[in-house]
Order: sequence, then structure tokens, then C-alpha cells
Amino acid sequence: MTLRHHEHSPQEEHPFADIVRILGKGKKGSRPLTHEEAHRAMKMILAGEVLPVQLGAFLMLMRVKEETSEELAGFVEAAREFFAFSHNVKVDLDWSSYAGKRRHLPWFLLSALLLVENGTTVFMHGAEGHTPDRIYTQNVLKYLGFTAAQSVIEAQEQLKAQGFSYLSLAHFCPILHDIIELRPILGLRSPVHTLVRLLNPFDAPFSIQGIFHPSYRAVHQHAAMLLNQPNMAVLKGEGGETERNPDVECLVQSVHHGELIDEMWPALFTHRHVKSENLDPAQLAQLWRGEIENEFASASVIGTAAVALKLLGKASTKEDAHDLATQYWLNRNKQKYGGA
Repeated sequence: MTLRHHEHSPQEEHPFADIVRILGKGKKGSRPLTHEEAHRAMKMILAGEVLPVQLGAFLMLMRVKEETSEELAGFVEAAREFFAFSHNVKVDLDWSSYAGKRRHLPWFLLSALLLVENGTTVFMHGAEGHTPDRIYTQNVLKYLGFTAAQSVIEAQEQLKAQGFSYLSLAHFCPILHDIIELRPILGLRSPVHTLVRLLNPFDAPFSIQGIFHPSYRAVHQHAAMLLNQPNMAVLKGEGGETERNPDVECLVQSVHHGELIDEMWPALFTHRHVKSENLDPAQLAQLWRGEIENEFASASVIGTAAVALKLLGKASTKEDAHDLATQYWLNRNKQKYGGA
């Protein structure tokens, strides 16, 4: 294999080499990036000023040490500056969906639609296809009668018309989407999988995120505070998606106007449910329409909606939020959703 040299002479160090050196200079010499360094690094990556070998080294060095809140905030700021677009639509709740589901269907979609039916505008963004054997949001929308937006403009139109839209990261920040697609090549997720959850493209005053590794909860929480996001909640979601698992207690870590809040939500069952053998996305509409019964799924929908309602300030206590979500679910328009 022949390595092609970049345009700099051997005596001239590439500007990004400094970033790699900070992260990779041994156990004693390396350190995390500062907020400003992280911002500069991501700005260079998005501008196409980084060589592929440097990007690979950067992604894996970050993966080994794991991101700090300061690094995440710097990355997110650079990304938001890069894809900045003007919009004339009000979004209440930003909902990230990047993990995909493997053990259960994405019941959280019904939670989001339950909020939409009751007056909350929800924008969902995500990526699809980066991990095999997972069900991604974009691919199941048709079962509920929705189509994914293909552009920011179309997303705005959908938000105005129906109070809900899903837009793939590929359509508003394709470079970050391409980096996510490197997962099968590198064999590991990268910091991009983390930072995209915090992007909040439409500047919604409320945002909700799911993570898989519990240690990332506090990192997201503190990053949101550094980014001055007014109201954000993060939980260890089922499969890494923004979905409460009703079989286990759920720690929700949030930010409300600069105040950090940790809140433990109880398990909704005393027993564990076995994972579904047949993940048929048609069951999403069937559950909404009352054509099938599934206590795990219904509890997932209500439990996830309850966390969102508490975040949105629609209820002052966990109990009130759960009661309101239950009321929403029992009173839903069962004829509303159905598709393929």
C-alpha cells in the first residue's frame, strides 16, 4: 500500500496534527481537548481540511478516552455553525433517534405522536443503516402513514402541516452522516454518534435524548448546560433510543435553565418481559388503533411520554406526568394513524 503525501512539505506540520498529538501523546502526556480546541477540530473536519488518516486517528483516540462535556459542547457548536439554516417554524420538542432498535419495536414513535396529538410540535432527527440488524425510525414511518422529509424545507412544511417531522442527518449535515457510516469500517462508534444527539437543529426550547452507556448521561447533561440549552433531558433508553424501558427503573438527568436535576423514575412492572421474537413494524399502527394488546409496548409509550411531559412542564410531578400520559393514551384518536 502506498500512502499519498499531503500538499505540505515534510518540514511543515499539518494544522490538525496538534489535535491528534493532544489526544494521543501517551498515558501521561495526553489530555482532553479544551472547549475551544474541540470547536476548532470539528470546524476543520467539517470544512474538509483534515486528511482521512487524521480523521481515523482522531475518531479512535476520542473513542478510547471517551468525550468530555467540554469537548462535546465544542463539537456541537462547530456543527451548528456549519449547517446553520434560517427557519420560520416553531418546534417545541427536539427528539434524537440515532441508535436503532434491536430487541423491541420503536414504541417511542407512538409516544412522540401522542404528544403531537395533544398540541406539542416534535422534530425528530436521526441516522439509519450504520449498524446491521437494527430497525431505524426512517424505515418504519410508512407504517404510521408518514414519510421522512428529504430536506430542511420539507421538514418545515411537515412541521407546520402535521406537528411532526423526521429528517435524516444526511439531509442537514451530510459530513457527520458520512462519519457515522464509518462504523462498519472502524468497528466502533465514534464521538459523532454522541454529538449528533445534541444538535437540536430548529432551536427547540426542549430536547430529549436517549443513550446506551449510562456514563454518557451526565456528559450529555453537562454539555447541554455548556451549550445553554434551556431544557434538556437524557435517559438510558431501551436499545440506546429515547425510550423508557418499563421493566427497569429509569434515571433521567436534565437541565432546566442552568440547574442540573437528577430524577429516578420507577419500573412499571415487577417482572421482566422477554424480547419479541417477531419485530413487525405493522404492530406500531395496530397498537395505536387498538387492534392488538401489548402491556410492555403500552407501558413504554406511556412511560416515555410521561418523561417528556414532565420535561415540557405539562405536569409538575412524576405521578401527574404518568397520569396525564395515561389519559392521553386512553383518549387517543385510534383512527388517526395507519399506513403500509
